[in-house]
Amino acid sequence: MRHTLPIAPQFYVTAPQPCPYLDGRMERKLFTALTPETADLLNDSLSKQGFRRSQNVLYRPSCADCAACLSARIRVADFKPSRGQRRILRRNAHLTRSASTPWATEDQYALFRRYLEHRHADGGMADMDIFEFAAMIEETPVRSRVVEYTAPPAATGEPELVAVSLTDVLDDGLSMVYSFFEPGRTRDSLGTYLILDHVEMAREAGLPYVYLGYWVPGSRKMGYKARFGALEVYHRGTWRDLGDPALYHSATHPLEVTPIAEQVSRIHLPELRPSRG
Repeated sequence: MRHTLPIAPQFYVTAPQPCPYLDGRMERKLFTALTPETADLLNDSLSKQGFRRSQNVLYRPSCADCAACLSARIRVADFKPSRGQRRILRRNAHLTRSASTPWATEDQYALFRRYLEHRHADGGMADMDIFEFAAMIEETPVRSRVVEYTAPPAATGEPELVAVSLTDVLDDGLSMVYSFFEPGRTRDSLGTYLILDHVEMAREAGLPYVYLGYWVPGSRKMGYKARFGALEVYHRGTWRDLGDPALYHSATHPLEVTPIAEQVSRIHLPELRPSRG
């Protein structure tokens, strides 16, 4: 099934499959391919319209009977960590951050496997081998960084890799494409720390937003995102303050769904020109 705008790119819809966030529901995605010539422009523009990147594809949930998945981002200038988040920052102050061009390593993959086995053993990535992992990290046509966090050397004398984030650099923020961390460090709340540190990185770079992916009302797996202040969600075609999470319960009702053709017609495309180097 294909839907085409008057100008490139073309948008497609995936076949339905079980939803990973809400039991008993089926998910479907609207997506388009990224090409090197316009990749950065499309990633910048469509991220502002609720899309996410996966390798060389931009996608947005477009389910037949549910509109619960809402793209979420933090307004950096307005964000103030809570008391608990300040404790997490202090607890992880000993970690060293380093950002580099996307390149997969054996240490990253070993950490990734431990993370999946403890957190998402039955998820869609559970069978990902090292070659597929390398593709996820390295196959990016846009400006991306691998951000690694290491703990000081222990008895082995080597720093310990404890967290990794694959992060896109947009024209208005940082987009956390995928992150994983040492599952045994539960007390350190590394998932929360990664987001807090990305807010700091965005502040240092003068970027106004940190994009967190999708917040899904009714999903315990995605509920943690609502605990961040200055959070906006992309709802009914516009960004708005999250407010009371309970107000979004109707998003799971089929009457909230806009037809695919209408969704595509509302997508704003940038003026296509060569991608920035």
